[in-house]
Amino acid sequence: MTVERYIRIIAGSFVLISLALAHWVSPYWLWFTAFVGLNLLQSGFTNWCLMEDILKKAGVGGSCCCTEKK
Repeated sequence: MTVERYIRIIAGSFVLISLALAHWVSPYWLWFTAFVGLNLLQSGFTNWCLMEDILKKAGVGGSCCCTEKK
């Protein structure tokens, strides 16, 4: 699996978890949802993502879909 796919899975999970926490624990968890959304937005414009750097340093996935075995 590529780093990009891991990022999508992590971001989607963060959004769903924070929405559940906002519903059942405290609406302040919506700030975390906004934080994830803003990071996704800025990465679309700047082509830089902190989670990508973290995953690459951890040795997760490849950087290109061409290297992925199908």
